[in-house]
Amino acid sequence: MFAQLADRLSQKSLLDKLHLPTSPWCLLKEPSQWAEVFQHIGEKVVVKRRMGGYDGRGQWIATNESKDQITNELFGETIAEKFIPFDYEVSLVGARFCNGDTRFYPVTHNLQQNGILRYSVMDVTFPQQAAQQQLAEMMLGKIMNELNYVGVMAMECFVVGDQLLINELAPRVHNSGHWTQLGCAVSQFELHLRALLDLPTPQLKVSAPSVMLNLIGTAHNPQWLNTPFAQLHWYGKEVRPGRKVGHINLSHPDKQVIIAQLDKLAAELPEDYQSGLQWAKINCAKWWTTACQTSIMAV
Repeated sequence: MFAQLADRLSQKSLLDKLHLPTSPWCLLKEPSQWAEVFQHIGEKVVVKRRMGGYDGRGQWIATNESKDQITNELFGETIAEKFIPFDYEVSLVGARFCNGDTRFYPVTHNLQQNGILRYSVMDVTFPQQAAQQQLAEMMLGKIMNELNYVGVMAMECFVVGDQLLINELAPRVHNSGHWTQLGCAVSQFELHLRALLDLPTPQLKVSAPSVMLNLIGTAHNPQWLNTPFAQLHWYGKEVRPGRKVGHINLSHPDKQVIIAQLDKLAAELPEDYQSGLQWAKINCAKWWTTACQTSIMAV
C-alpha cells in the first residue's frame, strides 16, 4: 500500500480510477513525447520524480523553451502534470480505523515557499471552510476506503475557485497537521496510534485557531521559548540550508493574541520568514484576499 502511494504514477492512477479531481498528467516516457505533452497536458507542466522528491526537490517546471533541463535519465522515472495557477493551498489530515470509521481534522490553509511548507493556519471560520471540509472528507475518505487503509493520511489540495484538486497524498502524519499538538485535544500522532491500536476515539474537536511555523535551515534561538501561547518542537538535527529542523505551534481563542505573538516572533526570525509571517497574520485576521496571497507566495 505504501509503495502504491509513494510512486506518483500509481498514486495518480488511483485518483483517476476513483474519479477524484487532480491535475491532468501523464507518464513522461521519452523525449519524443514532448509535443504530445504540451498539446494535451498544457503549455507549462510540472515534471516530478515518480519516487521521492519533496520539499521542492526532484521537481521542475518545463515549457517548450525549457524542456531540455529534463535529462535522459529522468524519462520513465517522472510524470508531467499540468501547471495549475491555483488560488491557494489547503490540506486535510484524517485517519481510518479497522472498522472503517474515520476521523478528520479541519481543513488547514498552507503557505509554501520554494516548494517547502512554511506556515499552516487552521481556523474553522474561514470562508468556504464548511464546503471545503465536506468535499475534502469525501475525497480522502474514498481513498482510504479503497485502500482499506488504517492510520493517519494527509491530502494536499490546490483550491481553484470552488474546486479542490488533489496534489499529493501522504500515508503518514503530516507537517501541516503539527498544529494539532497544541490546537486539538488529540494530536495527529496520538490519532495515528489510536487508529492502529483500534482504540475508542471521540470526534476531533479543536480548541482554538492555530498556526504552525516551520523552522527551516535556521539555528536554534532560545528566545522562541519566551513566546506565550506557543510550543517549540526542536528536532535536534544538524542545521543545513533547506532542512526542516523544528516547528513552532501557536494557538489561542483570540486571533489578535496569535497575531501579537507572530509580531513578537518576527524579530527573532530571519528575513526570509517575514513575508510568510504577514501571510499568517492576514489569515488570522481574516483580511486575506487572493491578490494579497498571490503576491506573498511569489516572494
